[in-house]
Amino acid sequence: MPRKFFRKHLPSREWIRGHPHIARFDRWLHHPNLWHLNRDSVAGGVAAGLFAGLVPGTHLVKLPVAALLAIAFRVNLPVATIVTFYNNPFTGVPLVVLAYHVGKLIVSGDPVPLAPAPEFDWPHMGAWLSATIGWMLSLGRPLAVGLVALSLTLAAVGYAAVQIGWRAYVIAAWRRRQARRRG
Repeated sequence: MPRKFFRKHLPSREWIRGHPHIARFDRWLHHPNLWHLNRDSVAGGVAAGLFAGLVPGTHLVKLPVAALLAIAFRVNLPVATIVTFYNNPFTGVPLVVLAYHVGKLIVSGDPVPLAPAPEFDWPHMGAWLSATIGWMLSLGRPLAVGLVALSLTLAAVGYAAVQIGWRAYVIAAWRRRQARRRG
């Protein structure tokens, strides 16, 4: 099931390599693990995507970071880039608040008090985004340390969850096949 699910929903290697903006990077996209759907490659892709998802900036920054991590660590590239979308306008502020509190636990001293986040304003998305970036910058060192710590933690937990989940699925499928053979 995991392999079938990913094959069904992820873009193919040929589609990605044929894309006009990506074709110029073709020489770096030849390693088989960038495209194979095995437990280690997918788990690494999830970890790279979870780490890159908390990189400050828009997805125009996060997607290349995820792709570079996938290429550097030779893990599944499509999975790494797609997983970055867990951080979006709806989950971004709670993740920043969580990162700030994690950073407060790590950083010694008297950190800046947490000011309320700007209210989400759909009709004025640009102004809201600008206010949110200003709010994040005002949080300083605890936020920076917290983002790194939370990114590493999410990556480790994501990697372990995929490894355990994939293994559990394979064991369950193996047991179902054994039961069918017996009975």
